[in-house]
Amino acid sequence: METTNKTARIQFFFRPFSPDPGVQMVIFVAFLVMYLTSLSGNATIAVIVHINHSLHTPMYFFLANLAVLEIFYTSSIAPLALANLLSMGKTPVSITGCGTQMFFFVFLGGADCVLLAVMAYDRFVAICYPLRYTLIMSWSLCVEMMVGSLVLGFLLSLPLTILIFHLPFCHNNEIYHFYCDMPAVMRLACADTHVHRTALYIISFIVLSIPLSLISISYVFIITAILRIQSAEGRHRAFSTCSSHIIVVLLQYGCTSFIYLSPSSSYSPEMGRMVSVVYTFITPILNPLIYSMRNKELKDALRKALRKF
Repeated sequence: METTNKTARIQFFFRPFSPDPGVQMVIFVAFLVMYLTSLSGNATIAVIVHINHSLHTPMYFFLANLAVLEIFYTSSIAPLALANLLSMGKTPVSITGCGTQMFFFVFLGGADCVLLAVMAYDRFVAICYPLRYTLIMSWSLCVEMMVGSLVLGFLLSLPLTILIFHLPFCHNNEIYHFYCDMPAVMRLACADTHVHRTALYIISFIVLSIPLSLISISYVFIITAILRIQSAEGRHRAFSTCSSHIIVVLLQYGCTSFIYLSPSSSYSPEMGRMVSVVYTFITPILNPLIYSMRNKELKDALRKALRKF
């Protein structure tokens, strides 16, 4: 009971990137610019898809939802990270606040991973079964798959968050990170975390390997179908609708796998913090850039919207 009370009263702090206030300010400005760019880019995609009836197709429905997920995903991390950069790591976060941030980060990140697999399935149906595409990818199925992504993200996040915050936390309350990431928080527990690390590894492996396997299988069929297309223009058009998705998948799954599937013995807090910057700040910026630069319909819709202003 006493340990529980101590844990409930604990406040966490985040270790600064540098003891030099000038360096911290430079990082603050970089993070702020990346955050605002991510917000504006993803919001633009969501709005463009919403106002253009020509983009009311399953592919763009999933893309708009991915953009909205990215907005919330980044927003679950950025405000607290920015506050800590300004205060040189002196902004406290309660154990409840830390748990809430962890829950939403894992929830939205998990839904993001599942949604990328759903988008791969959409491209598989569009390229391999073009004549049956509208019949298979009905709006009811699209909504069900989108809701399913959120439900799976929720079911992944809730038990992991509860499991980790049932650990006792004692004197060391400095998190070697810029947000409440699971491996970083577990390192502060004053108890054996072997079971918790094993559970995190198993769940991370499942949530990353199953969607990635489905994506890989989809693209085996997609590439086979593309190679059968007679005209070079047809092959180029078919591949261009998939290449953006492939790049985003490699970025998202590559960085996440590095953090959550690396053996705990080889986990480096500094490297973990650096890689986390990629998938919490940089990838959400790249997603709208990659999709808008490599997608003709989206670029045309964006130009039309800009002309109106």
